[in-house]
Amino acid sequence: MSDPKDEKIPYSLNSQKVASATREWMHKRGVKLEEIAELVMLLQKKYYPDLTMAECLDNVEKVLGKREVQNAVLTGIQLDVLAEEGKLLSPLQEMLENDESLYGVDEILAFSIVNVYGSIGFTNYGYVDKLKPGVLERLNDKTTGETHTFLDDIVGAIAAAASSRIAHRKQAEREQQLEGGELDPPED
Repeated sequence: MSDPKDEKIPYSLNSQKVASATREWMHKRGVKLEEIAELVMLLQKKYYPDLTMAECLDNVEKVLGKREVQNAVLTGIQLDVLAEEGKLLSPLQEMLENDESLYGVDEILAFSIVNVYGSIGFTNYGYVDKLKPGVLERLNDKTTGETHTFLDDIVGAIAAAASSRIAHRKQAEREQQLEGGELDPPED
């Protein structure tokens, strides 16, 4: 008969721990949620002139509350850290260290975030990825000795997803006002 102490406890995900680790790692890597909210404002202010930074930040928080987003953030940051520490095997080590332009897995991971709120996020993401405004410019600075091959795309994707979330919600508000019915906001 086996000793109950020898039996392995099945893995059980601690959602709160994952959410907390996501925020902690973003902070450790120098990304403030307010900086992401600034990107959201850049993407949406033209369409919604009354948009506030508080709304942008709230939508960033909602995006970060999604498990798929947390998984992408944690995976990307860990790969960046391992590359920064020189712990990956060649040639992946060199590709990530140098943010190789033909290495597209960082964008693929970002697409998993963008996709959470529909296809509008792809255009938002493409726009900020090309311009690299604000925090994205800093994360792309190769002179710092830090590796942010994944994180820059992840941050842009979070901003794009939050922008998409705003667009979907604002459209629902417009429709509700036109129909005069009860507001039934889109699902998170």
